[in-house]
Amino acid sequence: MVSIIGIPLDENSSFLKGPAKAPPLIMDAFHSDASNMFAENGVNCDDVDRIRDIGILQLPAGKVAMDSIRKTISKELNRGQKVVSLGGDHSITFPIIESYSQNYSNLNILHFDAHPDLYDNFENNPYSHASPFARIMENGLVKRLVQVGIRTLNNHQKEQIKRFGIEVIEMRNFVSSLSLEFDGPVYVSIDLDALDPAFAPGVSHHEPGGLSTRDLVNVIHQLNGNVVGGDIVEYNPDRDINNMTAVVAAKLLKEVLGKILG
Repeated sequence: MVSIIGIPLDENSSFLKGPAKAPPLIMDAFHSDASNMFAENGVNCDDVDRIRDIGILQLPAGKVAMDSIRKTISKELNRGQKVVSLGGDHSITFPIIESYSQNYSNLNILHFDAHPDLYDNFENNPYSHASPFARIMENGLVKRLVQVGIRTLNNHQKEQIKRFGIEVIEMRNFVSSLSLEFDGPVYVSIDLDALDPAFAPGVSHHEPGGLSTRDLVNVIHQLNGNVVGGDIVEYNPDRDINNMTAVVAAKLLKEVLGKILG
Protein backbone atom coordinates (compact mmCIF):
# COMPACT_ATOMS: atom_id res chain seq x y z
CA MET A 1 0.00 0.00 0.00
CA VAL A 2 1.13 3.54 -0.79
CA SER A 3 -0.08 6.79 0.73
CA ILE A 4 0.06 10.02 -1.29
CA ILE A 5 0.53 13.10 0.87
CA GLY A 6 0.51 16.76 -0.21
CA ILE A 7 3.00 18.91 1.71
CA PRO A 8 2.32 22.61 0.90
CA LEU A 9 5.54 24.14 2.27
CA ASP A 10 7.62 26.78 0.49
CA GLU A 11 8.83 29.00 3.34
CA ASN A 12 12.33 27.60 2.84
CA SER A 13 12.51 28.60 -0.83
CA SER A 14 15.38 30.98 -1.49
CA PHE A 15 14.28 32.69 -4.71
CA LEU A 16 10.53 32.56 -5.34
CA LYS A 17 7.53 31.34 -3.37
CA GLY A 18 4.81 29.32 -5.06
CA PRO A 19 5.50 25.57 -4.57
CA ALA A 20 3.11 25.50 -1.59
CA LYS A 21 0.29 25.80 -4.14
CA ALA A 22 1.41 22.71 -6.05
CA PRO A 23 -0.06 19.59 -4.38
CA PRO A 24 -3.75 20.03 -5.30
CA LEU A 25 -2.85 20.99 -8.87
CA ILE A 26 -0.69 17.90 -9.28
CA MET A 27 -3.54 15.74 -7.97
CA ASP A 28 -6.01 17.43 -10.32
CA ALA A 29 -3.73 16.52 -13.24
CA PHE A 30 -3.27 13.01 -11.81
CA HIS A 31 -7.04 12.41 -11.89
CA SER A 32 -7.71 14.34 -15.12
CA ASP A 33 -9.92 12.74 -17.76
CA ALA A 34 -7.28 13.80 -20.30
CA SER A 35 -5.36 10.62 -19.47
CA ASN A 36 -5.91 7.25 -17.82
CA MET A 37 -4.60 6.10 -14.46
CA PHE A 38 -2.12 3.45 -15.56
CA ALA A 39 1.63 3.61 -15.18
CA GLU A 40 3.63 2.36 -18.15
CA ASN A 41 4.40 -0.93 -16.39
CA GLY A 42 0.68 -1.71 -16.14
CA VAL A 43 0.05 -0.72 -12.51
CA ASN A 44 -3.41 0.80 -12.08
CA CYS A 45 -2.89 3.98 -10.05
CA ASP A 46 -6.63 4.20 -9.46
CA ASP A 47 -6.58 1.03 -7.35
CA VAL A 48 -7.94 2.25 -4.01
CA ASP A 49 -6.95 -1.03 -2.36
CA ARG A 50 -3.29 -0.24 -3.03
CA ILE A 51 -3.06 3.57 -3.24
CA ARG A 52 -4.53 5.94 -0.68
CA ASP A 53 -4.67 9.73 -1.07
CA ILE A 54 -4.61 11.16 2.46
CA GLY A 55 -4.90 14.75 1.27
CA ILE A 56 -2.99 17.95 1.98
CA LEU A 57 -1.25 18.53 5.31
CA GLN A 58 -2.19 21.60 7.30
CA LEU A 59 1.18 22.98 8.35
CA PRO A 60 2.41 25.55 10.86
CA ALA A 61 5.70 27.35 10.21
CA GLY A 62 9.36 26.89 11.05
CA LYS A 63 10.70 23.92 12.98
CA VAL A 64 7.17 22.95 14.01
CA ALA A 65 6.35 22.39 10.34
CA MET A 66 9.32 20.05 10.02
CA ASP A 67 8.21 18.17 13.13
CA SER A 68 4.69 17.86 11.71
CA ILE A 69 6.00 16.42 8.43
CA ARG A 70 8.21 13.95 10.29
CA LYS A 71 5.36 12.76 12.51
CA THR A 72 2.92 12.40 9.61
CA ILE A 73 5.34 10.31 7.56
CA SER A 74 6.22 8.17 10.59
CA LYS A 75 2.54 7.50 11.25
CA GLU A 76 2.06 6.19 7.71
CA LEU A 77 5.24 4.11 7.77
CA ASN A 78 4.29 2.60 11.13
CA ARG A 79 0.97 1.54 9.57
CA GLY A 80 2.94 -0.44 6.98
CA GLN A 81 2.39 2.10 4.23
CA LYS A 82 4.96 3.41 1.78
CA VAL A 83 4.68 7.14 1.06
CA VAL A 84 4.96 9.40 -1.98
CA SER A 85 4.92 13.08 -1.02
CA LEU A 86 4.07 16.06 -3.22
CA GLY A 87 5.79 19.34 -2.35
CA GLY A 88 6.28 22.01 -1.69
CA ASP A 89 9.95 22.87 -1.91
CA HIS A 90 12.82 20.45 -1.46
CA SER A 91 13.20 21.22 2.24
CA ILE A 92 10.47 18.64 2.93
CA THR A 93 12.83 15.79 2.03
CA PHE A 94 14.94 16.12 5.20
CA PRO A 95 12.15 15.39 7.73
CA ILE A 96 10.75 12.71 5.44
CA ILE A 97 14.10 10.91 5.36
CA GLU A 98 14.44 11.32 9.12
CA SER A 99 11.28 9.21 9.38
CA TYR A 100 12.28 6.75 6.67
CA SER A 101 15.69 6.12 8.23
CA GLN A 102 13.94 4.94 11.41
CA ASN A 103 11.95 2.37 9.44
CA TYR A 104 14.43 1.25 6.77
CA SER A 105 18.03 0.31 7.49
CA ASN A 106 20.65 0.78 4.76
CA LEU A 107 18.43 3.31 2.99
CA ASN A 108 19.54 4.69 -0.39
CA ILE A 109 18.39 7.86 -2.16
CA LEU A 110 18.14 8.41 -5.90
CA HIS A 111 17.91 12.19 -6.32
CA PHE A 112 17.03 13.96 -9.59
CA ASP A 113 17.87 17.67 -9.65
CA ALA A 114 19.65 20.47 -11.45
CA HIS A 115 21.20 21.38 -8.07
CA PRO A 116 22.85 19.12 -5.48
CA ASP A 117 21.17 20.95 -2.55
CA LEU A 118 24.23 20.42 -0.36
CA TYR A 119 24.91 23.87 1.07
CA ASP A 120 26.21 23.61 4.61
CA ASN A 121 24.69 27.00 5.45
CA PHE A 122 22.47 28.85 3.00
CA GLU A 123 21.09 32.21 4.17
CA ASN A 124 21.45 31.03 7.80
CA ASN A 125 18.47 28.71 7.37
CA PRO A 126 19.31 25.11 8.31
CA TYR A 127 16.09 23.99 6.60
CA SER A 128 16.72 25.83 3.31
CA HIS A 129 15.67 24.01 0.16
CA ALA A 130 19.32 24.44 -0.86
CA SER A 131 20.48 22.25 2.05
CA PRO A 132 18.33 19.13 2.66
CA PHE A 133 20.92 16.65 1.45
CA ALA A 134 23.62 18.24 3.59
CA ARG A 135 21.37 17.70 6.61
CA ILE A 136 20.61 14.13 5.54
CA MET A 137 24.24 13.19 5.00
CA GLU A 138 25.70 14.89 8.08
CA ASN A 139 23.19 13.00 10.22
CA GLY A 140 24.11 9.68 8.63
CA LEU A 141 20.52 8.96 7.61
CA VAL A 142 21.31 7.06 4.41
CA LYS A 143 23.89 4.59 3.18
CA ARG A 144 24.16 5.94 -0.36
CA LEU A 145 23.10 9.06 -2.23
CA VAL A 146 23.12 9.14 -6.03
CA GLN A 147 22.35 12.45 -7.75
CA VAL A 148 21.34 12.62 -11.42
CA GLY A 149 21.00 15.64 -13.72
CA ILE A 150 23.24 18.01 -11.75
CA ARG A 151 24.49 21.00 -13.76
CA THR A 152 25.18 23.79 -11.24
CA LEU A 153 28.16 22.62 -9.17
CA ASN A 154 30.25 25.26 -7.42
CA ASN A 155 33.40 24.78 -5.34
CA HIS A 156 31.58 24.50 -2.00
CA GLN A 157 29.23 21.83 -3.27
CA LYS A 158 32.10 19.90 -4.84
CA GLU A 159 33.73 19.89 -1.40
CA GLN A 160 30.49 18.63 0.15
CA ILE A 161 30.27 15.83 -2.42
CA LYS A 162 33.78 14.73 -1.51
CA ARG A 163 33.09 15.10 2.22
CA PHE A 164 30.03 12.85 2.15
CA GLY A 165 31.06 10.42 -0.59
CA ILE A 166 28.11 11.26 -2.83
CA GLU A 167 27.83 9.80 -6.34
CA VAL A 168 26.99 12.54 -8.84
CA ILE A 169 26.03 11.94 -12.45
CA GLU A 170 26.34 15.40 -13.93
CA MET A 171 24.08 16.27 -16.83
CA ARG A 172 27.07 16.71 -19.12
CA ASN A 173 27.91 13.01 -18.55
CA PHE A 174 24.34 11.66 -18.59
CA VAL A 175 23.34 8.87 -20.99
CA SER A 176 19.73 7.82 -21.47
CA SER A 177 20.65 4.15 -21.04
CA LEU A 178 21.68 4.79 -17.40
CA SER A 179 20.84 1.77 -15.28
CA LEU A 180 21.43 2.07 -11.53
CA GLU A 181 21.59 -0.82 -9.09
CA PHE A 182 20.96 -0.46 -5.36
CA ASP A 183 21.54 -2.87 -2.51
CA GLY A 184 18.73 -2.16 -0.06
CA PRO A 185 15.66 0.06 -0.07
CA VAL A 186 15.57 3.09 -2.38
CA TYR A 187 13.85 6.43 -1.90
CA VAL A 188 13.36 8.52 -5.07
CA SER A 189 13.41 12.31 -4.74
CA ILE A 190 12.49 14.29 -7.86
CA ASP A 191 13.05 18.02 -8.11
CA LEU A 192 11.23 19.04 -11.27
CA ASP A 193 14.01 21.43 -12.26
CA ALA A 194 16.07 18.31 -13.05
CA LEU A 195 14.07 18.51 -16.27
CA ASP A 196 14.98 20.98 -18.96
CA PRO A 197 12.68 24.04 -18.78
CA ALA A 198 11.26 23.00 -22.16
CA PHE A 199 9.62 20.05 -20.37
CA ALA A 200 8.90 21.71 -17.01
CA PRO A 201 8.58 25.51 -17.24
CA GLY A 202 6.71 25.67 -13.92
CA VAL A 203 9.71 25.74 -11.60
CA SER A 204 11.33 28.58 -9.68
CA HIS A 205 14.85 27.94 -10.94
CA HIS A 206 15.05 27.50 -14.71
CA GLU A 207 18.28 25.69 -15.55
CA PRO A 208 18.68 24.91 -19.28
CA GLY A 209 20.36 21.77 -20.51
CA GLY A 210 18.46 19.28 -18.37
CA LEU A 211 16.78 15.91 -18.64
CA SER A 212 13.82 15.20 -20.86
CA THR A 213 10.73 13.68 -19.29
CA ARG A 214 11.54 10.43 -21.11
CA ASP A 215 15.12 10.46 -19.76
CA LEU A 216 13.84 10.66 -16.19
CA VAL A 217 11.14 8.03 -16.69
CA ASN A 218 13.67 5.68 -18.27
CA VAL A 219 16.04 5.94 -15.30
CA ILE A 220 13.14 5.07 -12.97
CA HIS A 221 12.13 2.12 -15.14
CA GLN A 222 15.72 0.88 -15.44
CA LEU A 223 16.45 1.22 -11.71
CA ASN A 224 17.27 -2.12 -10.11
CA GLY A 225 16.24 -1.89 -6.48
CA ASN A 226 13.38 -1.96 -4.00
CA VAL A 227 11.70 1.46 -4.23
CA VAL A 228 9.98 2.22 -0.93
CA GLY A 229 8.88 5.83 -1.37
CA GLY A 230 9.59 9.16 -2.94
CA ASP A 231 8.75 12.80 -3.39
CA ILE A 232 8.07 15.20 -6.26
CA VAL A 233 8.97 18.76 -5.36
CA GLU A 234 9.57 22.33 -6.56
CA TYR A 235 6.61 22.67 -8.91
CA ASN A 236 5.79 26.38 -8.95
CA PRO A 237 2.35 26.94 -10.52
CA ASP A 238 2.98 30.70 -10.74
CA ARG A 239 5.50 30.04 -13.52
CA ASP A 240 3.68 27.25 -15.35
CA ILE A 241 2.26 27.36 -18.87
CA ASN A 242 -1.14 25.72 -19.47
CA ASN A 243 -0.62 23.44 -16.44
CA MET A 244 2.07 21.68 -18.45
CA THR A 245 4.36 21.05 -15.47
CA ALA A 246 1.47 19.78 -13.35
CA VAL A 247 0.81 17.17 -16.04
CA VAL A 248 4.49 16.19 -16.07
CA ALA A 249 4.47 15.90 -12.26
CA ALA A 250 1.37 13.70 -12.44
CA LYS A 251 3.06 11.49 -15.05
CA LEU A 252 6.10 11.09 -12.80
CA LEU A 253 3.82 10.32 -9.85
CA LYS A 254 2.27 7.45 -11.83
CA GLU A 255 5.66 6.05 -12.79
CA VAL A 256 6.99 6.23 -9.21
CA LEU A 257 3.83 4.51 -7.94
CA GLY A 258 4.22 1.93 -10.69
CA LYS A 259 7.82 1.25 -9.66
CA ILE A 260 6.86 0.84 -6.00
CA LEU A 261 3.91 -1.46 -6.70
CA GLY A 262 5.03 -3.19 -9.88
